[in-house]
Amino acid sequence: MEQIQEFLPFLIPLIIVQFALLGYTLWHVLTHTHYKRGNRTLWLIVTIVLMNFVGPILYFILGKEDE
Repeated sequence: MEQIQEFLPFLIPLIIVQFALLGYTLWHVLTHTHYKRGNRTLWLIVTIVLMNFVGPILYFILGKEDE
């Protein structure tokens, strides 16, 4: 239990950033209709299943259409 408390000051900001990135990615996927690769369903699945930074980052690199 002490080990967790030692890392808590580092974990809390990472958790906040992770959920903020996930929320922004989900909002972006749901409000846009055009993607470089794939479709809305694919990107929702990728974003939710790989939600610890990997899914949202993959979406912004591979799926987000440049406006």
